[in-house]
Amino acid sequence: MIYLYGASGHAKVVIEILEQQNGIISGLIDSDPDKKSLLDYPVFQQMPQVSDGKIRSIICIGNNLIRRKLANEIEANFVTAIHRSANISPRCLIGQGSVIMSSVSVNCDAIIGNHVILNTNCSVDHDCIVQDYVHISPNAALAGNVSIGEGTHVGIGASIIQGIKIGKWATIGAGAVIIEDVPDYAVVVGNPGKIIKYNQPN
Repeated sequence: MIYLYGASGHAKVVIEILEQQNGIISGLIDSDPDKKSLLDYPVFQQMPQVSDGKIRSIICIGNNLIRRKLANEIEANFVTAIHRSANISPRCLIGQGSVIMSSVSVNCDAIIGNHVILNTNCSVDHDCIVQDYVHISPNAALAGNVSIGEGTHVGIGASIIQGIKIGKWATIGAGAVIIEDVPDYAVVVGNPGKIIKYNQPN
């Protein structure tokens, strides 16, 4: 039995991945009292009691900061969800609670942290390190030996050349082309990518 935290669009995609895996979804947890069901699964405001005291769960919330907060609060066995069309090297490592969407590629010796989202059709090449709570958006591409720090969001269609290091809690804008290292908390847009401001430390 698996409970999903969050009952919005991201959860819909995770539900369908788990259905492909024949995972048994017991329900979803969401603080919005108006949400009663999602794709015919019940939505609860609080986690129901389970006999063994420990649940299996995935946090289905796209916001990286909220995902980190919940991961530190919830007592659960976090599981991964990997779409059957994803091409995942047997020599990569994938952390707990991470979700890998359809047509994603993860190549040899890549390391994917905990509670990471690898969204539709993104690619993570050899020897990349993607730390906890990162979100790689659809069609984004990481070349070999790229490092992405905790909580960073890489926008849709962004491209990062080989060997680049991106700091923690940074934001890479949609379609950006990153050819230089990016410091912590930086917001980078354009081709080539330029820093336009900094996120607030959290």
